[in-house]
Amino acid sequence: MTGYTDAPKPIRAGLVVVDPLRGTPQRVVVLQFNPDSLERSLAPQVAGADGSGDRTEALRLKGPAVETWKFTAELDATDQLDLPAPNGIHPQLATLELLVQPTSDQVRANQALASLGTLEVTPIEAPLTLFTWGGKRILPVRLTELTITEEAFDIDLNPIRAAVAIGLRVLTVSDLPTGHRGAELYLAHLAQKERLGGAAADGRLGALGLGGGVQ
Repeated sequence: MTGYTDAPKPIRAGLVVVDPLRGTPQRVVVLQFNPDSLERSLAPQVAGADGSGDRTEALRLKGPAVETWKFTAELDATDQLDLPAPNGIHPQLATLELLVQPTSDQVRANQALASLGTLEVTPIEAPLTLFTWGGKRILPVRLTELTITEEAFDIDLNPIRAAVAIGLRVLTVSDLPTGHRGAELYLAHLAQKERLGGAAADGRLGALGLGGGVQ
């Protein structure tokens, strides 16, 4: 006899922080619930976008489109209050917040360089972050927005429910050095799009009210 226990578990969306040199995961963030919706925006990188009016540039692309993603992640510990959680969902929120923060050691190191009179302190490089939405969407990204709305608290004012609005920008070969692991992952993502597009059935001109060709 089969039951609900035999149903396959859904794949979770999430974020993976990767060592860009070794490719080994440093941190894995699994979303507690898959978002109900995703907002994706693609802005083409066209030549002549400065309004110069060069007609020879009308159909030329300078590079990959600028792609952004937005979604809301929900964190909820209210149905798990029988489990030890002395900090509520503070740990989960902190994990997300640290994706857009340098470490305290990195900040101290730069402060020490500045105090020694270093004229130019190199900006801190963040690890490579990947956003995963199933096996067909694994994207190198930079977090551009992280808005946290804490909605419920325990008796010690630890948050136990929150909605986190997350904005991502996909990093392309235009953003990363040639040969960078993130650039190679973007090219793999682009190739996956091409394979999926090739699997789509072609439409017919007759459906558009057109004849055998476009004159």
